[in-house]
Amino acid sequence: MANTLIPDGATRILGLDPGLRRTGWGVVVTEGSRLRWIAHGVVAPPESAPFSERLLFLLDAVGAVCAAHACDEAAIEEVFVNMNPSSTLKLGHARAAVMLAPARHGLSVAEYSPNLIKKAVVGAGHADKTQIAFMVKRLLPSAGDVKADAADALAVAITHAQLRKRALLAGAA
Repeated sequence: MANTLIPDGATRILGLDPGLRRTGWGVVVTEGSRLRWIAHGVVAPPESAPFSERLLFLLDAVGAVCAAHACDEAAIEEVFVNMNPSSTLKLGHARAAVMLAPARHGLSVAEYSPNLIKKAVVGAGHADKTQIAFMVKRLLPSAGDVKADAADALAVAITHAQLRKRALLAGAA
């Protein structure tokens, strides 16, 4: 479900939480200090498909989200390194496909660490997924109940909205 009425001068931000199995996405609009939910969802490539086709599916699906919601900017969560190097490498490939989609649509793509996102949204750099979902629901009440992957993506978009506003204010000073 999406709210598509967007005022002039507003910026549409696409937040992305990349994953090979499930990539969360969320679109918010920022206008001045106001933040409003537009849409969110999850892209899930067929798990039985070959690796290259799963990456192409991510690229195409995220590109379709960019086009459908006329996004102005994008932000993505950085990859964290886990204990399994093979899993980390595969996640890196998925992240690249997800990152290329908005770039292909002419959007700038900001990158934020998981701890920075948690700190910006929850106030603590080591918050868990339930805390993130709770704060996303508080900050974007019209989004309703949001599943973990989409909540993480909306958290990325919220972080970008907050940090871009600070950068714009610092540039004006």
